[in-house]
Amino acid sequence: MKFIADLLVALVALEHVYILVLEMFLWTKPTGLKAFGMRPPQAEMTKVMAANQGLYNGFLALGLFWSLVQPNADFTFQLKLFFLGCVFVAGLYGSVTASRKILYIQALPAAVALILVLFAG
Repeated sequence: MKFIADLLVALVALEHVYILVLEMFLWTKPTGLKAFGMRPPQAEMTKVMAANQGLYNGFLALGLFWSLVQPNADFTFQLKLFFLGCVFVAGLYGSVTASRKILYIQALPAAVALILVLFAG
């Protein structure tokens, strides 16, 4: 169970690395435009804001990776709960304020990983 929980934590972290890349480097490129359903003028006007969002997603990924390599088991558990909780809340907020698909792309994977971490803990 711990292996599967850790695997899901790693996948959520990798997802946030991908979001970082989309928001920081591909926001105005065809891949970013398609991912976020924007037109070039809108993307150009919001690229600084998107880069800031991408940086925060990178911090979430870094925290999740940290939770996988931290040697203290009790602290590792706390890190996983904290960062998965942050991802889950951000996903809920994004699904209400930006796009419903964020609920399934971000919040749901974090919730499943969080549940597995709790059961494996």
